[in-house]
Amino acid sequence: MRWADPRTVEGFRRSEPNATLLQFVESERAHAGVRSVLDIGCGAGRNAVPIAARGLRVVGTDLVRPMLVAAAERGRTEGVGARTLWAQAPMDHLPVPDRAFDLVVAHGIWNLASSGAQFRRAVAEAARAGRPGAGLFVFTFSRNTLGPDALPVAGESFVFTQFAGEPQCFLTEAELLGELEAAGFEPTGPLTEHNLPRPGQLTRGGPVIFEGAFRLRG
Repeated sequence: MRWADPRTVEGFRRSEPNATLLQFVESERAHAGVRSVLDIGCGAGRNAVPIAARGLRVVGTDLVRPMLVAAAERGRTEGVGARTLWAQAPMDHLPVPDRAFDLVVAHGIWNLASSGAQFRRAVAEAARAGRPGAGLFVFTFSRNTLGPDALPVAGESFVFTQFAGEPQCFLTEAELLGELEAAGFEPTGPLTEHNLPRPGQLTRGGPVIFEGAFRLRG
């Protein structure tokens, strides 16, 4: 598995946290009294450990054990081991209680779902884990990553293989908002779309990313 490659794990371990996410965490803590956070697909703890360093309790889940080992080590090194818990689990089957978290983070994980059904199960799991009124921070691939002529996998609407040779999810803004709305999440502001290709640009670099905050209906 490429995610378990030591070089990949080390790259994630050294990655800086998402500054916008940390600002959202601070805002939620100040205005909504956030104390507990679920980081789905936490990798090597790039976001989970800095969130815990702000005094919050964090549960991080990931499918890849070497990532979790690196996350736990980073947590111990940075003095937040007592406020973090790590669990090996897929995005669509989380080993957490119902309505247990004030804030849910889905940073670069739902785009890795290999089918629309898995994507929807993963979003439903996030909704199950959040308390009424819980915040949600989403960072996921946009359909604008791919050219307009790209065709989805047969039988799917937003699953494509053109980017990495394996099925991944690339949603339009309307699709993403619709899927989250169906699970009970309402946007708290506009989505930001990063890395949009410039007009006339012939080659595409990294993926175009949607980033946004939502709230779970009570």
